[in-house]
Amino acid sequence: MSTPTEVAPDPVRKRSLYRGDPGMWAWVLQRITGVTIFFFLFVHVLDTAVIRVNQNTYTEIIDTYKTWYIGLMEIGLVFCLLWHALNGIRVILIDFWGNGPKYQRQMLWTVVGVFAVVFTAAAVRLLSLIISHAF
Repeated sequence: MSTPTEVAPDPVRKRSLYRGDPGMWAWVLQRITGVTIFFFLFVHVLDTAVIRVNQNTYTEIIDTYKTWYIGLMEIGLVFCLLWHALNGIRVILIDFWGNGPKYQRQMLWTVVGVFAVVFTAAAVRLLSLIISHAF
């Protein structure tokens, strides 16, 4: 006796909850900047601890920090700190303010605007310092 074989139904494709929404990118950037800040703090603690081991080595490390390429990395650090702080305030408001979820998109664009203005001013200032010390 043979029984007819059943054909498996086509798999149901589930759509992702996130499809490029600006809130998703804010979330991703929040995580990336947080990890970057963590690694900066780790390096900062290590280079500061060197002073207890060898003061000459510490002085050499500090001299390295005065180079132009470390100056560009400082601009990246300002980017990370500023975004993480401003978006962090937005996340706190979304979590603890009753109307936070309702206004989360408006708050995101406010954060982006404030970030753009402050970061541009800081980057211009830091670039002018890098250029004046390099030449």
